[in-house]
Amino acid sequence: MKKFENYAAVSTNPNWNNMTQRENYLYQRNNDMRDPFQRDYTRIIHSNGYRRLKHKTQVFFSPENDHICTRIEHVTHVESISYTIAQNLGLNTELTKAISVAHDMGHSAFGHEGEKVLSQISKRDIGIPFWHEQNGLNLVDNMELLEDNGGFMQNLNLTYAVRDGIISHCGEIDENYLKPREDFIDLKDYTYPNKYAPYTWEGCVVKISDKISYICRDIEDAITLGILDGHLEELYQLLNIDENDEPINNTVITNNLIYDLCENSSPEKGLHFSEKSLHLMNEIKKFNYKNIYGCPRIKPSNRFFNIVINEIYDLLKSTYDGPNTLNNLQALTKTYPKLCTTFICFMQNYYDFNNRDELKLKNKVLFSIDIPTDFYKSIISFISGMTDNFAIEIYNEIIHF
Repeated sequence: MKKFENYAAVSTNPNWNNMTQRENYLYQRNNDMRDPFQRDYTRIIHSNGYRRLKHKTQVFFSPENDHICTRIEHVTHVESISYTIAQNLGLNTELTKAISVAHDMGHSAFGHEGEKVLSQISKRDIGIPFWHEQNGLNLVDNMELLEDNGGFMQNLNLTYAVRDGIISHCGEIDENYLKPREDFIDLKDYTYPNKYAPYTWEGCVVKISDKISYICRDIEDAITLGILDGHLEELYQLLNIDENDEPINNTVITNNLIYDLCENSSPEKGLHFSEKSLHLMNEIKKFNYKNIYGCPRIKPSNRFFNIVINEIYDLLKSTYDGPNTLNNLQALTKTYPKLCTTFICFMQNYYDFNNRDELKLKNKVLFSIDIPTDFYKSIISFISGMTDNFAIEIYNEIIHF
């Protein structure tokens, strides 16, 4: 018997109604063959936020090598790893799939560095930090729109278990023995990353899979790009590999960690690694932070990201004048056509401008033009949805005459 089969997120689970709860009724089809989590998966991969992941930085910005990981490949790797673990343990692979492909949709352009820049702006102008796990929940709850069977644009309206997995996925964990929380909380109670454990075992699997994925794949990419040329001897020693006998292989390291986790986990002890594997993972993480994320080659691009995001934000912020803001933006479309036009379209989706029926919008109204901090929030949401390419395109429009 698979060790976690009796705890899977399936209809016999006593928490099933909580797990599958949606904020609003989701229209039904007579010929729909999918369960709630399969429907969520489909809704996610049809969303623009998911599609944009292919042009968002994972670690290395705009690599010329097509085989270097972007954000969309990362979420696919997490889906694969979490699927293997969940299948082995007897958990619901449909739920791990849905959480995995959505878990990083809240990342801004330029990866974690872009997140830091937006957080600095948000703390300064709104008084709260920006963090991608919370932004991911905001994105699937409020920002992403899909056309319903009546032709109206509506919010994604995902299940609680998937939404919880998104905001609970923080992979920056060093502890062992991960178990789901018992409390069915309002997800708005999250005020910082990793505040709570996920609500489901499947969410816990994705949380761990995220860490396995990024620490292993980032090494592979860094070796390919030559960033670790001066540190390979240290890495061989860390992995306890003889460089004369075998190469450093990302898939071998990943498989060994997955196997170790499945062998050592149980409902009583939780999801956890052997002490040897946990120590190895944490040492790899330290190695990566020292030699990859902090390497000198990355720093110039980080400075560039800061300039790009701040220039876009400051220009849009300068247009705020209460109810006259829209007129200011429209006046600037001659100078900055792409920026102002796309931002006006963005605003029409989330502000109440009395033309929502005409635009066939049935999603939530999020912002009031009379509240300055609402306007700043909307700029941050707008920028956070940008791909690397689009942000740079907008920046070039700002600086070029």
